[in-house]
Formats: sequence, C-alpha cells, structure tokens
Amino acid sequence: MNSKIKNVEIYELGEKGREVSSPWSSTILLVKLTSSDGLTGWGEAPTTFMTLPVRESMHEVERIFKGADFFNVERNIFDFYRNSFYLSKSMEATSALSAFEMASWDLIGKQLGAPVHDLIGGEFNPKIRAYSNGWYSDCKTPDDFVAKGKAMVKKGFTALKFDPFGPNYDRIDRQGAKTASEIVGALREELGEDVDLLIECHGRFNTPYAIKAAKGIEEYDPYFFEEPVHPELEVGLEEFKRHIETPVALGERILNKRDFTRLISQGLVDIIQPDLTNCMGILEGKKIASIADAFGVLVAPHNAFGPVQTAASLNLDYTMTNFAIQESFEESWPDWKKKLLKTGYKLSGGYFTLSGKPGLGIEVDEKILKSKIVDGMEPFDPAEPPWVVSGTFK
Repeated sequence: MNSKIKNVEIYELGEKGREVSSPWSSTILLVKLTSSDGLTGWGEAPTTFMTLPVRESMHEVERIFKGADFFNVERNIFDFYRNSFYLSKSMEATSALSAFEMASWDLIGKQLGAPVHDLIGGEFNPKIRAYSNGWYSDCKTPDDFVAKGKAMVKKGFTALKFDPFGPNYDRIDRQGAKTASEIVGALREELGEDVDLLIECHGRFNTPYAIKAAKGIEEYDPYFFEEPVHPELEVGLEEFKRHIETPVALGERILNKRDFTRLISQGLVDIIQPDLTNCMGILEGKKIASIADAFGVLVAPHNAFGPVQTAASLNLDYTMTNFAIQESFEESWPDWKKKLLKTGYKLSGGYFTLSGKPGLGIEVDEKILKSKIVDGMEPFDPAEPPWVVSGTFK
C-alpha cells in the first residue's frame, strides 16, 4: 500500500457571465489529491470575497502535503501549523488547509474501503435534519418571505434560516426593527409552530442594536439568533444573553478548537457552527464537537458553499452525539453546482442521507468541473455585500 500524495490539482469553479456575488451561486474552490496508487481525494475551501487569496494559500499548503503520507493527518496539519506563522488568525490559511485535510480523509476512506464516518466514530444519526438557506432571494416584505417560505416547506423542510434585517447594518432604527418583527411574525403565523425559524443576523449589529432587533422577534419563538453582534465584539454576547433568552449560535468565523473552547467555556454560545472548510477540516471539527459536548452545547455546522463541503459535513454529522441541524443551500444553487457530484448524498423531505460509499462517498463529474473552470475574483456589487442573499440588502 502506497499512501503518498503524488499529485495536487487546484480548481476555481464558477459560471462565466453570472454576476451574482453570493458564494452559493458564484465561485467555489476544490482540491484534487491523487495518490501514488491512483486514488483521488477531493476537498473544498470557501471563497467569500477572498477567492484568490485562498487559492494562493492552497499552493502554500501544497508544499507540505505533496509527497506526504495522507494517513498522517495530524502530522501534516502540525507541519503546516509550524510553518504558517499567522495560521490562527488567517482564514485564508486555515481554509486552504481544511481543503487538503478533507481530501486526505477522502483518500483514507477509499484506501480502506470505508466511509469517513465509519472511521471517526460510526453512525449515530442515520439521517440528518436540514434547514434551508438562500431561499429568500429578492424578499423584502412579509408577503415575499411567506410565499417563498411556503415553497420550501412544501419541499419537506421543517426549518428555515433567513435574515429579515434588510439594509440595516451596525445599527437598526425603529422601522427596521418593526419590519423584521413583522417578517418573522408573518412566517410564524403562516407556517405554524411545527416549522423552526432560524434568525440570521450576519454579525451585523453593535450590541444594543442587536438586543433591540432581537426583542421584537423573540415572541415568535425562534430556534436561534445567529451571530447577533459583530464578530470582534464577542464581549457583547454576554450582554445580549442577559436580555435575550433565545439560544445564540455562531462559529462560521471561528477557525480552531481553542477559540471555540474560549467562547463555549465562557457561556457565550449555545449552538456552535463550525465550518469544515475553514476550521482545519474534519478531524478538527470532530474535536470541536467533543469540546462542545463536554459543556452541553449543540453543533449545527455552517455549510454555505459547495457539494464537497456538504458531503464532508454530513460525514461528521453522522457521528455526533450533540448534532442539532445541518445548513443546506442546495435548493438555491445554480444548476451546475447541483450536478457537480454524480453521487454522494441525497436531500429528500428535508433530510440528508449519505451514499455510504468509501471516503466522502462522492464522485465528481469532471466533465462539468472542467466546463466551469474560471480564473479571477468573485463578482462585486458595490450596493450589496457578498454575504447576504441576493436582492435583500439593497
């Protein structure tokens, strides 16, 4: 058995001429590792307004992984950690590393003939409850949200995440808070108590305005408030939690188990959302989940990019005793992204299931991949940040 990484290929994929900046409909970054025995492993990195920096960082990671034994996940990560001086604060570096780590597990599983989840704890959750995101493009009024929300429920989803705050940023005025409350209230009334409503704040508020925004929504029993304050203002989470009883969720911008541990141990978060494409991959994700479990904190992985990320997240989800719910943009993807995998997982009736095949369980359609190779920065819209759902911020 030869478990060396012989070749590394890095791909930027997108849709030429599609001027949509949101990451679930524009660029994605993939790495393909080929072993000396001819096996292939796939990994994915995020691109939110940093496509080219992450892509270049992937070439830095390549220098550590190429020629290495892909079974030595811990050693290879530590070797990069030792060389990458700013790793703990560089999302570009941790994202690039995550893609290679993920692809290594894909190779390990294929070499051993087992799905990744069987190698990191086995099946605990046989099917994975999903919540839909990205569904509310161009929604501004309560009626807009209700119409599209009903369509998602009709597809089988029992949980929807959305950002009802429009163009309000840093602060929110009385009308902005009123509109957000009306949107959530209309969804609760029309969809009923059996559909969970997950409130996305996108880390946009200063603490007093986060509290103001949440107070008008809390009566509708949201599942959580995600990133209610700016990510640099984590001290504000303690104040937020003094006023708001709804669970706080966050984690897509936290890059390692140590930073997660600090927030969890201080009681600042109730549901963590590690993103396997930036928190150093599957093994680190498993460690983060175990730390959370020790404090009674649930895990709902962030998952806003492509199908390789989804497959990796699901392999971890299958094993977690403290799993809560899985993010899904699948229904809002462009057609090419939906077809990029020939096999891997299914989403039906609001639940995910894995293929059970070795590694991540996926087969990439390389014909589609090669037809979608692009080179350059993501589209840029000066009127709307790339982290919002299209048409909701202007």
